[in-house]
Amino acid sequence: MKLLILGRGKTGSLVAEAAHQRHHEVRVLHSAENPHAAALTADNLRGVEVVIDFTTPAAVIEHIEACVRAGSNMVVGTTGWYDEIPRIRNMVEAAGTGLLYGANFSVGVNLFFDVVRTASAALRHQYLGQIFERHHAKKKDAPSGTALMLQKIIREAADSEPEIISFREGEVVGMHELVLDSPHDDIYLCHSAKSRRGFAEGAVRGAEWLAGKKGFFDFREIWREL
Repeated sequence: MKLLILGRGKTGSLVAEAAHQRHHEVRVLHSAENPHAAALTADNLRGVEVVIDFTTPAAVIEHIEACVRAGSNMVVGTTGWYDEIPRIRNMVEAAGTGLLYGANFSVGVNLFFDVVRTASAALRHQYLGQIFERHHAKKKDAPSGTALMLQKIIREAADSEPEIISFREGEVVGMHELVLDSPHDDIYLCHSAKSRRGFAEGAVRGAEWLAGKKGFFDFREIWREL
């Protein structure tokens, strides 16, 4: 496949590396080469099967809009834009393109989502919940997209919205913890990422899955099909 990767940060660089190792043709576009999505035209994207975005919340909406106009399928690993999901979904579906987004492309985190959904039943039995998330000091958004997804899963499963407490420190890759507290005991559920490699490989495998498809997809709903 021919892939275009937006973003040369730590995760974007690993996505490019993972894509090369899976024998894809890869081009990486730096933000300086793409001000306000100017490089994402139909001519420039001709032959590109999927665009993968790991940039910033400030840039990602313009990137999505440009790719939709150009008719290009897109995997979006950037978070911090989810208030726009209804509008973007309508745009993608109207244009007949494909977009796969995810708060987290790690298979382990998506398993963790399922565990949390099951554990949410505790909130109906006198438990109180809190979500803690830790990331590196340079992460742009807080709470993280993964923490917000955990909160959404719990809200849907148990009609409860636990508080999110965020920490930004050092070089922490990503840690998410759900604490369920009752007068009688505590339950601790935790996922701690050792590296960004799991996110990168999941995004590339997501791009392979998305190639040729139309529609608006959430990674947590399709990861078992990879």
